[in-house]
Amino acid sequence: MSNQAQIADPGPLGLAGFGVTTCILSLINAGITSSAALGVVLGLALAYGGGAQLLAGMWEFRKGNTFGATAFTSYGAFWIAFYFIIHAAPKAGLGVFLLFFGILTLFLWFASFYLSKALFFVFLCLWIAFFLLALNGFGLMSSTAGGYVGLLCGILALYTSFATVINTTAGRVVLPLGAPFAGSHKNSSTTTASA
Repeated sequence: MSNQAQIADPGPLGLAGFGVTTCILSLINAGITSSAALGVVLGLALAYGGGAQLLAGMWEFRKGNTFGATAFTSYGAFWIAFYFIIHAAPKAGLGVFLLFFGILTLFLWFASFYLSKALFFVFLCLWIAFFLLALNGFGLMSSTAGGYVGLLCGILALYTSFATVINTTAGRVVLPLGAPFAGSHKNSSTTTASA
């Protein structure tokens, strides 16, 4: 028996922080909600999308989940940086920021082939949204398409969070997450109840 304390799965918390913050910003980017709501996004960027997700990343390190630790810590830091960048950077600087997070997300998407289908689709939508929003940041297109793809991404993240919580709580699969496209990963907390 190990003397180390067990910790709960931090994945649903990280996905919820990401999903809520992403959905609200994406509603603005898609033109569904007024840009006057940006203050709500910035508060969430520090506290929930940033802070809670960063904590989830640290707990994923503790659990030995390299993918979860890298993703949640990176996107938690993204939201915290976003808060400061929005206050200081020119639009072209935001395009570069989004482009490089798109590249990071693309490589994480390749790794997601070994995770649940739900996570695969979250990361698929996310790298597309980042690249579309980077094009907007460079002044090449509007933010509408990136906003709609980001909204879908946020909704998928919230579904994945909810499914993991309900499946873990019920002790069985209630909401499917989908088996990986390419094998499975034993340390991925968000695929444990994915059948």
